Amino acid sequence: MSDKAVTGGSRRSLLKVGIVVLQALVLIGIALSVYAVGWFGKDIRVRTVPVDPRSLLYGDYVTLGYDISRLDPSLWKDTARKPEKGQPVYVVLKPGADGIAQPVGAYGSKPMAQEGEVVMKGRIDNSWREEILVKYGVEKYFVPEGTGKTLEDKASRLIVHMKVAPWGQAKIEGLEERS
Repeated sequence: MSDKAVTGGSRRSLLKVGIVVLQALVLIGIALSVYAVGWFGKDIRVRTVPVDPRSLLYGDYVTLGYDISRLDPSLWKDTARKPEKGQPVYVVLKPGADGIAQPVGAYGSKPMAQEGEVVMKGRIDNSWREEILVKYGVEKYFVPEGTGKTLEDKASRLIVHMKVAPWGQAKIEGLEERS
C-alpha cells in the first residue's frame, strides 16, 4: 500500500474524530451555559401577571407573564433606531422599594449595569406607541404533575425568583406567593 493511501485514510479518520469532538464540545457548552447562569447570575424578583397555561403537548407547566415584559416606550434609550419585532433587547432592571425588579431602561445593545442593577436580555415580541412587549425565554416554568392548575389560579399573586447572568441570560430559581 502506498504512503499516500495511508495518509489519506488517516486524515479522514482524524477529520471524523475532530467532527465528533466538536459536536460534543457544542453540546457541553450548551449545557454549561444553563449552569453558568446559576453560578454567576445575580438574584432578582419579578411580579407575574395571569396568562392561560393550557397545553397537552408539554405536560404540566405554567406560562408566566411578567410586568417587566410590558415596557413603556419612554424606557427605550437607543436613539439610533426604533424597537422592532424580533430585535434583541437589553432591559436594565433595578429593585424597587419592595424588592421587586423594575425596568429602568431598554437598549438595542448591551449597556453597562450600574451598582444594584442587572441587565436582562430578551427579544422584542411586538412594539406599539403604547408599549413594547418583550419575551425573555423564561415564560414557561415546568411544575410537578398535577400542580399546574393550582399555580394558574395564583398567577397574579406570584413572585418569581430568577438569576440573571452577566451576559443577560435568565433562569427561574423558584416561585413564591405574595401576601
